Amino acid sequence: MPTYYAACTLGLEHVLADELRALGADRIQERRGACAFVAEPALAYRACLWLRSAIRVQEELARGTVRDRDDLYALTGTVDWSRSITHLQTLAVDGSVKDSFANDTRYPVLVVKDAICDQFREHTGKRPDVARDRPHLPIKLVLQGQDAILYRELGGEPLHKRGYREILHKSPLNEATAAGLLLATDWDRRSPVCDPMCGSATFLIEAAWIATDRAPGLGRSFAFEHWRDADLDAWREAYDEAEARAAAGADRLPKLCGNDRHPGAIAIAKKALAGAGLADRVKLHEGDAADYVPPFAPALVVTNPPYGERVGGSPQELDDTWRALGCFLHERCAGASAYVLCGNPEVTKFLGLRASGRMPVRNGPIECRWLRYEVDGSRAGRSIS
Repeated sequence: MPTYYAACTLGLEHVLADELRALGADRIQERRGACAFVAEPALAYRACLWLRSAIRVQEELARGTVRDRDDLYALTGTVDWSRSITHLQTLAVDGSVKDSFANDTRYPVLVVKDAICDQFREHTGKRPDVARDRPHLPIKLVLQGQDAILYRELGGEPLHKRGYREILHKSPLNEATAAGLLLATDWDRRSPVCDPMCGSATFLIEAAWIATDRAPGLGRSFAFEHWRDADLDAWREAYDEAEARAAAGADRLPKLCGNDRHPGAIAIAKKALAGAGLADRVKLHEGDAADYVPPFAPALVVTNPPYGERVGGSPQELDDTWRALGCFLHERCAGASAYVLCGNPEVTKFLGLRASGRMPVRNGPIECRWLRYEVDGSRAGRSIS
């Protein structure tokens, strides 16, 4: 069976491994920012459709020792590229190169492209075109030292691009990262959820799709659908099953609400909710978190507040933001579990709470912690200094 490689945000490898086990993947190996697994192609299609925390899924095509240009050209030639596409379709090669015979990615990527096109010319007299935008066959070269691996990318567009967010908030949280963080909580998928600093509502949308059993890949296309060796019957069966599960789970939406003090963020959130099929099903409010009164008592609070590096503003504004979050938790969330993403340990003191759990995770380039707090409400009515 083929070997596949699913990539994720650093820190979410165990979440991704659990998702793969639930799908039935075999021989799962957690790696830094990824999981390798063995599966039939049909399961890999389902991985693209169902994995919430994955950014991409790739199939390994070849690996070997590469000391120079000729070695890389020969390794590329060991793959029968005509099993993926015809000369009438398009391809693109992306590369990750470190400590190799090449100084940067451009030269080895060109070698791979030339080897593929030469193989097509030899057999058909024609070659496929290169298309950087939505190629039929996206190829990835990983070259570290003398070790080279060639992959084909099953998704095409990154898997976190669900299709519901057209406009980016100033500091968007990656959809796959948000889903992975939710899966790392103790949420039962039925209890009410609140995000008091919701931005573009990514947490709320991903929570809704988790609770209603909606596959994150529904409604979008994948590169593997265009491949000559794709098992389209298996793919249609997987897609039909996902549609049926989404329809069956539509009535299981829990209570969800969010707040943000920026009107622009709320406007973007409303558009994203509409794009996700959740218009008017999530309660949004505009205002300061300290004054926010959710329409129900939340059992789970999840939020990604500003922590200095993501969003501009004075140090005093940052402190006030975290005080406001602390006030909200103490005044409105007694008995709830709160999970807060933070990349600045200096600001957490303004919450007036002691974390009961810390999970390292990366948010873009920032080293963060996914902090868990149990809110007992004992400080309700008291100021947080």
